[in-house]
Amino acid sequence: MRKQILVINDDGITAKGIRSLVEAMHGLGDIHVVAPDSPQSGMGHAVTIGDILKIKKHDFPIEVASSHSTSGTPVDCVKLAIYKILDKKPDLLISGINHGSNSSINVIYSGTMSAAVEGAVESIPSIGFSLLDHDSDADFELSKKVARTIAVEVLEKGLPKGVCLNVNIPKVNEADFKGIKVCRQSAGYWKDDFEERTAPNKEIYFWLKGKFTNPDKGEDTDEHALSNGYASVVPTQFDLTAHHFISDLNTWKFNK
Repeated sequence: MRKQILVINDDGITAKGIRSLVEAMHGLGDIHVVAPDSPQSGMGHAVTIGDILKIKKHDFPIEVASSHSTSGTPVDCVKLAIYKILDKKPDLLISGINHGSNSSINVIYSGTMSAAVEGAVESIPSIGFSLLDHDSDADFELSKKVARTIAVEVLEKGLPKGVCLNVNIPKVNEADFKGIKVCRQSAGYWKDDFEERTAPNKEIYFWLKGKFTNPDKGEDTDEHALSNGYASVVPTQFDLTAHHFISDLNTWKFNK
C-alpha cells in the first residue's frame, strides 16, 4: 500500500518552502497538503478555540493527491487534516520548509515545529524542516536533498513514540555543505527588546526586537553544526518534564 504523506507549514500555502518540500517528497507516496491560508510564523503550539475554522480546496501548483488551505494555525492544520480531511492518519508528517531558523530556543516559538510536535502527539512519525534564509525566494535545492534523505530514513525506520525531528539546514553552497549531523538543542536564547514607535494618530505602539545570544559553546549542538556547514538533526519531544529535578523537588516540604 502506498505511503500517505501529510505536508504542513507555517509560512502559508503559497510559500516557496512548502512547494520545495512537496517536490522533495515526490515518488515517496501520496502527498496531501494542508497549510494555513496566510503566514502563521511564531504561532508556536497555538490552536483556534475562540473563532471558526474554514477549510478550502486549494489548487496546488505541483501534482499532489489533495491540497487544502485552512484559516487556522499550523497545529489546527494537523488536527483538521487528521480528523476532517484524510481517511486515516498519515504514515509521515513533514512540516516546512520554513523560511528561517528553528534551531535552539526558536523551536518553542515555531509554528513549523509545533506542527511536527503535534504529529508526534498523534503518534505519527514527524519532521520539521527549516532553512536559515528568510528570503521569500530562497534557494531550497540543498534543503530538498536533505529533506528527502531524512524522510526516506524515517519512512523506513520510524521514530520512537512521542519523538519528532527538528532539522535545520545552513545557508551554504552545496560545495561547502559538510553533511547531516545529529545534535542536541543549543542553550541559546533571545535577549528581547521593544522599539517604541508613534503612529500617525499619535498613539504609542511597540515593535518586538531582539538579539540572539548563545553562551552554549558545546560542539555537539545544533548551532555549532549549522555554523560549521552541517545540517542539524535534533530529536525533539513534547514531554516537558524536568525529570532530573523530580528527586530534588520531592525533598521540598509541601505537606507540613
